[in-house]
Amino acid sequence: MKLRRQRGVAVITALLLTTLAVTIVASLFWQQQVQVRSMENQRLQLQTRWIVRGALDLSRLVLYQDHLDSPLVTQLNGVWATPLEETRLDDYIERERAEAENFNATLSGKMIDAQSRYNLANLAQNHQPVQIQVKVFERLLTNLRLDPSLAQAVAMQVANAQTAPQPQPQPPQPPQPAQTSGPQPIDLLRVEDLLAVSGFTPQMVERLRDFVIILPERDTELNVNTVPAELLSALYERLSLSDAAAMVNTRQRVYYLNKGAFDATPQVSSLNKPDVKYDVKSRYFLAYSRVRLDRAALDAQSLLVRAANGITTVVWIREY
Repeated sequence: MKLRRQRGVAVITALLLTTLAVTIVASLFWQQQVQVRSMENQRLQLQTRWIVRGALDLSRLVLYQDHLDSPLVTQLNGVWATPLEETRLDDYIERERAEAENFNATLSGKMIDAQSRYNLANLAQNHQPVQIQVKVFERLLTNLRLDPSLAQAVAMQVANAQTAPQPQPQPPQPPQPAQTSGPQPIDLLRVEDLLAVSGFTPQMVERLRDFVIILPERDTELNVNTVPAELLSALYERLSLSDAAAMVNTRQRVYYLNKGAFDATPQVSSLNKPDVKYDVKSRYFLAYSRVRLDRAALDAQSLLVRAANGITTVVWIREY
């Protein structure tokens, strides 16, 4: 009887040890699979970023070619404005594929003239709102059926957030008691930052998204060859939205070769010229890229600036 009990205990112990060994091996295999999948995800993310960089190089080449084709004008029928439809990249991605595997790799993108949008940095200079620019922004808000009084609030936000000038060296002063300062105003870097201005809602920001931008320099020109009707109307005090829309429709067939041709347009020839800068050529462009690579996905927005010689550089890249 005692011998049977010992044998039973031995069998149970062996089963427990076997179960433990199987559990440990399974855990090791699972950890290995997790590590392999993690490394594969990192590789896919890295590949998507390289594809975005390649798309940026293509955008820069296209902008340079556009400069060679039309160095004095930027219009919506230029080669830069042709969107890149979703293109399969399967044949260009080095990757071991399992048999019958469905591997998807696509790239799509487009470019937008950044100077077809109102530059919010124009609203202030030397920590003071520029009222001429505020009036333009007020008219844009009115055309978009938004509260025009918000233009002054945005101008104050831009003015308060501007970098203060460096102080001149001063002789040593006796120590002063420490002073507490209030919260610093938020600098506007992207359209979403308008939510920091009292009165703006997410719906209003979305309404404005295609009409405003924050460029790294102020006092930039608006391109009358690419601006939408709402912004073209806002350039003038007495240009109706319907007349601006008619000009935009005509512009699809015949663009403006110079500012004189624009000023001679019947709808604006009798009006006072805008007090803000405008031109028929652009330097800043937004490049949008969308990469889909197996499980990885990457959307990127980049700001490009084109120099007078046609060479284009990247100002910033935002991934989301």
